[in-house]
Amino acid sequence: MKCLFREIDNAPLVIFRIFLGFLLACETFGAILTGWVKSNLVDVKFTFSHIGMEWLQPLPGNGMYYYFAAMGVLGLLVMIGFKYRLSIGLFTILWAGAYFMQKTSYNNHYYLLLLVCFIMFFLPAHRYASIDAKLDASIRKLTMPAWCSWIMIAQVSIVYFYATVAKFYPGWLNGSFTHDLLERSVSDPGLKAFMTEKWFYLFIAYAGIAFDMLVVPLLLYRRTRTAALIASVVFHIFNAITLQIGIFPFFALSFVVFFYPPEKMRSLFLKRKPQVTAYEQTDEGTNILRYVMLPYLAVQLLLPLRHHLIKGDVLWTDEGHRLSWRMMLRSRSGDTDLRVVDKKNGNQLYYGVNQDLTHKQSSTMETHPDMIWQMAQRIHDHYEKEGVDVAVYADTYVSVNNGKFLRLIDQNADLAAADWDHLFHCDWILLYDDEGKLVN
Repeated sequence: MKCLFREIDNAPLVIFRIFLGFLLACETFGAILTGWVKSNLVDVKFTFSHIGMEWLQPLPGNGMYYYFAAMGVLGLLVMIGFKYRLSIGLFTILWAGAYFMQKTSYNNHYYLLLLVCFIMFFLPAHRYASIDAKLDASIRKLTMPAWCSWIMIAQVSIVYFYATVAKFYPGWLNGSFTHDLLERSVSDPGLKAFMTEKWFYLFIAYAGIAFDMLVVPLLLYRRTRTAALIASVVFHIFNAITLQIGIFPFFALSFVVFFYPPEKMRSLFLKRKPQVTAYEQTDEGTNILRYVMLPYLAVQLLLPLRHHLIKGDVLWTDEGHRLSWRMMLRSRSGDTDLRVVDKKNGNQLYYGVNQDLTHKQSSTMETHPDMIWQMAQRIHDHYEKEGVDVAVYADTYVSVNNGKFLRLIDQNADLAAADWDHLFHCDWILLYDDEGKLVN
């Protein structure tokens, strides 16, 4: 505890705030400029929100453009440290709304951004190199308690640890997933031919395991820190080029500032910042650490384990997949036919599902049981408003990692009447053994 409350130079946190604010602005303004907002939140009749948050739907008209533009401005305010607490707090709330609003383009770095913004709200990142510190000299400070750095190291350690553990399954270890991923992601024919060579995709698979497993320990150890930094730059730039995953590679690299000695970061990035000559013990942030950060870390450690409490293989059922750092692990393909039946007379009714969904929504929904269930609920609500009580059945076949196509959902289960279980297995999702035989 004495180590956690030892004063250190606050340069790493200040630098990270500047990087983070810039990346937040890039992410949100970029979402507008690249058409992401248009395709996912404007050109849609509705979105597949996280279950329980169906009330979270896009603003009408051009509302979501203004929504993301506002977040971009808030990101810039975070970067320059103007009204920092208000800016990062508002951004976190708005980003949480956008995150929970849609699952069609789910990405783990959206979740990580939310978590980091939550942490940053409680940290004194605006005490130097900020407009706030210039306007109010009383908040200006050159130090912070060491736990402010360690909380970030703990967060990124959790991400890499669970990302490592998740890769120990046959589809990753035999290279089949990395082969398919590179084949889908690389457009240049010559480069694709090279990257889909067996030795290369196996190298990528095992290099991914090695990197996720070792990067944090190597960054923590002084003698291997620079080598780990070089490996991180190569790894993340490769991902940025081949996978085109937005700001995430640069976001992940920005955490490096917490692993180097604070004085080193100050001398590199904040040359005008006065050097601290004496450090003392402090009790700053004791209640924040005890009552906010430690419970938060406990949740983060436990949440990715929840799929082990759910019956079946998470790769197949998708139950417990999100919020678990199961990043870039599997591909799903398949087809779903939803059948609507009038309960009163048994007549089958036609419902144009594809008229409600964009192509991306439709293709994603067809292989994810939670989204199929949500679609069934919407269909039921549609007919209920017309005074018709209907049952909705799904004829769904799914392949994971180009494996055998198997029926995902019990075709005799009325999804309109079925419940979604957040904590345990939904019985209408079918389970199979390793040989592809149905398990009762």
